Amino acid sequence: MALFKKKQKEKKEFSVLPRHIGIIMDGNGRWAKKRGLPRTAGHRAGADVFEKICKECGRLGIEEVTFYAFSTENWKRPKEEVDTLMRLFHDFLIEAKERLTESGDIRIKFVGEREGIDSKLLSLMDEAEFETAERKGTLVNLAINYGGRQEIVSAVNKLIAEGKTEITEKDISSNVYTMPDCDLIIRPSGEERLSNFLLWQAAYSEFWYSDVLWPDFDEEDLHEALYEFEHRNRRFGG
Repeated sequence: MALFKKKQKEKKEFSVLPRHIGIIMDGNGRWAKKRGLPRTAGHRAGADVFEKICKECGRLGIEEVTFYAFSTENWKRPKEEVDTLMRLFHDFLIEAKERLTESGDIRIKFVGEREGIDSKLLSLMDEAEFETAERKGTLVNLAINYGGRQEIVSAVNKLIAEGKTEITEKDISSNVYTMPDCDLIIRPSGEERLSNFLLWQAAYSEFWYSDVLWPDFDEEDLHEALYEFEHRNRRFGG
């Protein structure tokens, strides 16, 4: 992907934009390890990048962005790391109303399971959703305690509870956490897999990978991914 870097450096606007982007924020731990820092330092640096990329998506006019912040599998990580992540989410929510509305009039939505999340954090999540619900800019979905398989199972169970005896693709698409389908999935850090992210919505997603670790990811990297998306031929199986 690096061969496009210089070519794209000054490009700030695009004739074709994805409607919905999924971003896997990966590489915080490796970034910290390379610098002899605890993994928690990588997560703090990654949180600052999250804010920057949210604002740039808002400036560009992207309708919806889903950030993979904390998976259902992340509970298995060391308690100190999990606690730090939860504190970061808490601090972000305290400041989000001011810091994320300077550009893009951003709305906030949380996707994932609520079970296991501290009640105080849940209250802040509800408050952030309520207080940004009327905004008209980019919708930022934060996937916390999220798993793609679990999301599909949850949608099916909801439909069964409603009395559905035959379930269609449209039914599931209408009951997963995010709509519409994802046009572009961005994963920095050198990994090239979905890791249980947006499994249903990614059926026809374009993928963009980079060796850049998430705390080093910046607006130019986002532009590079958008530049490639703009020049791809999407056939949707046809």
